[in-house]
Amino acid sequence: MLTIGYIGNGKSTNRYHLPFVLQRENIKVKTIYRRNPDHDNWDKIAGVTYTSDLDELLNDKDIQLIVICTKHDSHYEYAKQVLAHNKHCLVEKPFMETSEQAKEIFALAKEKGLIVQAYQNRRFDSDFLTVQKVIEEGKIGDLLEVEMHYDYYRPEVPESAHSFDPAESYLYGHGCHTLDQVISYFGKPDHIHYDVRQLLGQGRMNDYFDLDLYYGTLKVSVKSSYFRMKERPSFVVYGKKGSFVKETKDRQEEHLKLFHMPENKDFGIDTLDHYGVLTYVDEEGTIREEKVKSVDGDYGRVYDDLYEAVINGKDKTITDEQTVLQMEMLETGVKNLK
Repeated sequence: MLTIGYIGNGKSTNRYHLPFVLQRENIKVKTIYRRNPDHDNWDKIAGVTYTSDLDELLNDKDIQLIVICTKHDSHYEYAKQVLAHNKHCLVEKPFMETSEQAKEIFALAKEKGLIVQAYQNRRFDSDFLTVQKVIEEGKIGDLLEVEMHYDYYRPEVPESAHSFDPAESYLYGHGCHTLDQVISYFGKPDHIHYDVRQLLGQGRMNDYFDLDLYYGTLKVSVKSSYFRMKERPSFVVYGKKGSFVKETKDRQEEHLKLFHMPENKDFGIDTLDHYGVLTYVDEEGTIREEKVKSVDGDYGRVYDDLYEAVINGKDKTITDEQTVLQMEMLETGVKNLK
């Protein structure tokens, strides 16, 4: 049994973590710390202790791992405290504010023989897992280009911002999802072209990014905007023999926002209308088009991997090197802001 606690009792903890953890019989949630009980907006979970005393959480000998689900600017200090109390640590994303902070935290964990890891749950998005399946089946041939889009139409968000904070930029907030997907599957790129913008002018929030990552002849583009009234496809994949287009995103977040939780059999599951379309030339030279059944996503797989690492001593799936590389990309992107 892995016994865990949480720092933070807001949307992150209750929407993106607990619904998956509570399904797992080999993980026990013992304590949730939040500074101000008056701000509790979520139903309390039976059997879980709620406290406003951080020491109660940090000094509990039963708790092996603490999950940090607070604003990004507190991740560094909380992670240091958790590690100082000899507990493993899972940190929401963006992992830290800088790559130097990330390196320091990883070094401290290594020194103490502990695990610290970023919560990169988007590795287990249905659309991303389905793209991997299509690539590996080989029908589209040698890979030439991958486009990844993460679009919104929310002009009121950038229009309401009149200052710029790099760590609260759109690139940090959303690039931490998509860049990790690229790194996890394709590795470290040979080089990167950054196009990071403030569409409403200097001194406003970063509301657009378009990054091209090059792997030999392969180009992987990660694009996102707050001003896309009609969203671009979630993924478009081109190979020498064909292409794959996945119009819609993973549905887990959509269902979580509706409080349609993982205990429902259809949670996060694509229907036929959501399936991507594969178009390719077969061995006889015939052009074929078919829908591809989506691979089921599951954010909880981050916890499955952590359980194996903490309890059974297996290697982490989300490595320190991958997280530092992502942080360096985010920093460089913000420095290239136009």
